[in-house]
Amino acid sequence: MFTKQQLMSQLEKFQHIKGKIVTVHTSLKAVGEIEGGGETLLSALIEFFVQGGGLLCVPTHTWNSNVYDRRTNDSCTGILSKLAAAHPKAIRTLHPTHSMAVFGNRERVEWFVSNEATADTTANPKGCYGKLLEEDGYVLLIGVGQNKNTFIHCVEEMLEVPDRLTDFKVEKTIIHEDGTEEKRYLYWFDSKIPDVSIYFTKFEAPFRYHGCIEDGYIGNAKVQICSAKKMYRVIEEIYKKNNFGELLDNDLPIDEKLYK
Repeated sequence: MFTKQQLMSQLEKFQHIKGKIVTVHTSLKAVGEIEGGGETLLSALIEFFVQGGGLLCVPTHTWNSNVYDRRTNDSCTGILSKLAAAHPKAIRTLHPTHSMAVFGNRERVEWFVSNEATADTTANPKGCYGKLLEEDGYVLLIGVGQNKNTFIHCVEEMLEVPDRLTDFKVEKTIIHEDGTEEKRYLYWFDSKIPDVSIYFTKFEAPFRYHGCIEDGYIGNAKVQICSAKKMYRVIEEIYKKNNFGELLDNDLPIDEKLYK
């Protein structure tokens, strides 16, 4: 069983990114048994990453529903996300399908989440994922692979990769804490390729070749800490060399000629 102190000791490997914005995707099962459960892991992550003005961002997505009810802690992205949504220090964003619970200095958090209230795409470049890139932030994958890396959706939108978003908007509903309802309209995932994210794992080899990833452990879970700026540059290079042809409609590896 892992203690909080043991988890904090493992996090020390990433001392150099304190003060940065870090978005975390987590499998608690992969981490293993923790004294105090998921609350302990969340506490360790918050304590470690908000030092020096950093922000910790935990996706609390509700894309499996047309309704985002802020009176609940509902999320379709795992146990840690539900714990984060319920945490008293969290500020949960107003994105109708891809919300985050964000921790850190309140003024900085409010700046970070400010554009989510008007976002009209799933990972809008003007929203949190775009600011992750602008601020030289990181994606932390704990016991999960690149297929959980939502930031890649934002990069593809920035690069205007074809066949990613519909040319029409779909209606979503936010129910606020006072019970009032707000209708929001989003360009949704293009039906031609309903889930490209299952093939995001293909980017891991190029990311590693270009030094985008540092490895570690938290508990028993393998960890990848990934630089947003470096990932963006690699994906941009690959798509440009491929003339923006489709890369994510099959499980074949990305041709090395596109990134070496």
